[in-house]
Amino acid sequence: MEKEESNKPIMPPIETVELPELPRDILMNIFARLEIPDLVRASSVRPSWRSVYTSLLNLGKYKRSQTPCLLYTSESAGENVACLYSIAEKRVYKVSLPEPPICSRLLIGSSQGLLVTVDERSEMHIVNPITSEQVDLPSVITIEQVKPVYDDSGALRKYRYSRHTAKEVYSPPMIVELDELREMLHYKAFVFPNTTTGQYIVVLFHNPHRQLSFTRVGDDSWTWLPPRLHYEDCLYKDGLLYAVNYDGEIDVYDLSGPTVTMQIVLGMTDAITYSCMYIVQAPWGDLLQVWKSYKDYELHPEPGAFVFWNTGKFEIYEIDIERGERKKVKCLHDHALFLGHNQSLCISSVEYPALKRNHAYFTDDSYFWTRGFENNSRDIAILNLDNNIREELVSPQLWSDFPAPMWITLDVRAMDSALKK
Repeated sequence: MEKEESNKPIMPPIETVELPELPRDILMNIFARLEIPDLVRASSVRPSWRSVYTSLLNLGKYKRSQTPCLLYTSESAGENVACLYSIAEKRVYKVSLPEPPICSRLLIGSSQGLLVTVDERSEMHIVNPITSEQVDLPSVITIEQVKPVYDDSGALRKYRYSRHTAKEVYSPPMIVELDELREMLHYKAFVFPNTTTGQYIVVLFHNPHRQLSFTRVGDDSWTWLPPRLHYEDCLYKDGLLYAVNYDGEIDVYDLSGPTVTMQIVLGMTDAITYSCMYIVQAPWGDLLQVWKSYKDYELHPEPGAFVFWNTGKFEIYEIDIERGERKKVKCLHDHALFLGHNQSLCISSVEYPALKRNHAYFTDDSYFWTRGFENNSRDIAILNLDNNIREELVSPQLWSDFPAPMWITLDVRAMDSALKK
């Protein structure tokens, strides 16, 4: 029997055509303008593009500022995976991080594209989530209020935690398990570059009563900064550390010399309804102080449930350091705030059109939320600063309850050699 002829048209063979390669200098200029997710994707297209990507980083020519992402963990992603929600693309990226598992760590800060984490032995690490580099910080036993407890074989078994300040002892010392100390001691931490010395400085907010200690990366111990208490936020500029407490006072520590000096440059506010303070460097050069207050403060939770108040509004003030004065800011115009357990940011919505002008993007940074309560919904949203109308960042909720999600401005550059000393 003869084979019936097919009525289907015969397709000609497909020829693959090699596209012409753009000159390397043009590729470098294009890549230098991409946000990090696009940059990483482009580097995987072909070997020559990967080479351009590598050269761009090694030569230090990739300096594009990034739209912040929300970093969080998810049970479905895996123990060693961090998720990054891109505001610009409204999608999630996943990155694998080194041991110990990121889902087991306490996240206490992000700045300069770096996370500060606390592991289950209450030791701190700096992590770059894009490059997966990790650097250990000085041991927690070098903090003034912590001493090691060894067993007969010389192994570290517990910590002795003394709840004292320079002014007062609040209770007798406590003996705590290795994984319990971080629940009591750690609150917030940030990494700041010192452009004069080439070193990095890490500032730690810790209990009792949110005191300050700092270290220069490469040092063997933490340096305590008594006697002031109740700090909420800080920024570092030209050798000076500006720290704001919950009364709105701003103290300036000069960390540039062999001896640290401190000066109070702004007095406390008489407002008593504000629950959190932030200090922000504005793009136009001024320092801003942001006051956060909660709504539904008197809500009573259901029996057995943990329900806390939610962010209600922010008030913003320009700070005149020379005069020690505040001036209320009615509108941020073409700028947006990013507030939480991250370095507080004020960013142009013109330069980054994915951002909403005169809005605050915030995460929950209350002690209750950062330590994680399984039955409590997270306080993460976007707030219109004109009318205090709140909208969800994304729905449904993507993140696990612990560790607490936070904003991070990504950086693909390898950690500076000063960070690895």
